Amino acid sequence: MTLDVDPPDPPELEEIDPNNYEDAEVVGDTDYKREEIEALLAEGAWEQAFYEWAESTDLDEEAFAIVTDLGMLQRFDFFWDAFADRVGYHAPGLPEDWKERAVHPDLDSWETVSGINAALAELGDTVSRTLKADYIDWETDYEAPDDLPDFE
Repeated sequence: MTLDVDPPDPPELEEIDPNNYEDAEVVGDTDYKREEIEALLAEGAWEQAFYEWAESTDLDEEAFAIVTDLGMLQRFDFFWDAFADRVGYHAPGLPEDWKERAVHPDLDSWETVSGINAALAELGDTVSRTLKADYIDWETDYEAPDDLPDFE
């Protein structure tokens, strides 16, 4: 399925320690290069990745409207993980108690909640991979220890 919507503005990244997220663990260097990543997102990485994601996402226009109504795309976080030589990300998600909290009037099923959460994780992964493949050429300062086994 293809989601036929215009890409929203890229998120503005905040200085948050990625280790505060349940789904991220960053070891070593704490220069997360958010300013640089934010600039790359604005220069085209966000739009490029968004279009790639939109071509294959299962999210429909109604669910995407919920995402935009709730400002979820602005709550993405992207950060440099020098140890892993990758762009890490944290995708926003809907809470498990969405129904009790009346998060959005058009949100009415676990299937929609699950679909939104999965789609946003896929978008985060697509943006992360796009940044690393097409925009970032930073060298990592991490050097593996000499005593690692040789797997040839």
